Amino acid sequence: MDLATQPVTDKNRDAYYWRLLATALSFTLFGLGGLCLRLVVLPLLSCLPGDAQAHRQRTRYIVSRIFWFFVRFMARTGVLTYDIQGAEKLGRPGQMIIANHPSLIDVVFLIGLVPHANCVVKKSLWENPFTRGPLRRTGYISNDGSMDMLDAAADALNSGQTLIIFPEGTRTQPGQPPAFHRGAAAIALRGARIVTPVIIKVSPTTLTKAEPWYRIPKRRVHFSFRVGADIDPQAFAALGPAPQASRKLNDYFHHYFIKELAEDERSEA
Repeated sequence: MDLATQPVTDKNRDAYYWRLLATALSFTLFGLGGLCLRLVVLPLLSCLPGDAQAHRQRTRYIVSRIFWFFVRFMARTGVLTYDIQGAEKLGRPGQMIIANHPSLIDVVFLIGLVPHANCVVKKSLWENPFTRGPLRRTGYISNDGSMDMLDAAADALNSGQTLIIFPEGTRTQPGQPPAFHRGAAAIALRGARIVTPVIIKVSPTTLTKAEPWYRIPKRRVHFSFRVGADIDPQAFAALGPAPQASRKLNDYFHHYFIKELAEDERSEA
C-alpha cells in the first residue's frame, strides 16, 4: 500500500475551480461505488463458499480497498495530500484504534488503512437505505449509545478483531478541542488488549459538520495521520470500580489528544 503523499506536478490542479470539479467527481465516484457495491459486488460475494465470518471478512476487505481507492483518487486529482506516520502499528488482534474526528473522510482513511477492521459507525448510516445493506454485511457496529452497542464492541475486541472508534461520536467543531464521550473508555476496559491513538490533523479544515462538500477551502487540503504510543487499558482497570476507571481512562484519552494536537500546532508555528 502506497502511504506517501502524492505530489501533483500540474500547477493548474491546485486552482480553485479544478479542485471544485475534482471534488464533485470524487463524491460522484464514491456514490457510484457504493451503488455498485450494493447491487453487484455484495451479491456476488454472497455466492462464494464460507461461513458468516468468512463472508464478513471478505466484505470488510472489499470496502477497505474501495475506500483506499477513493483516497488515492482524491490525491491523484489534486483534491488533497496526506502523510501517515506509524501505519504499521495498526490492525493487531484485539486492538482498539481511537481517533479524533476533524473531517468527514478521516474515517475513509482509517478503514482504508486497516482492511479487516470493525468500526463503530453513526446510527444514521444504519437507517440510510443506501448504506444499511453494506453495513450489515460488514458487521460494523451502530453507535446508538445502547448497552447492546457496548456489548457488541467489547465482544468484537474479545474475539480478536481490530476496532476503530471515534470517541467524540461526531465531527469536531472547528476551532474547538475534541470532547470525548465515555463509551470508548468503557469498551476499552471491557475488551481491548491495547488501545492505539491516531492523531488526525486537517489543514485547512474541510468537510466539518457545518460544511457541505462544495464549500472547499482556498488552498488544497492536507491530511496528517500520526499513530501514537499504545495505551494499556488494564492499567486503569485497577484504579477503582468500572464507572470510576472508565471516567479516568476517558479523561486520559481527552487530555492526551488535546496535548498531542497542541504540540502539532506548536511544531508548525
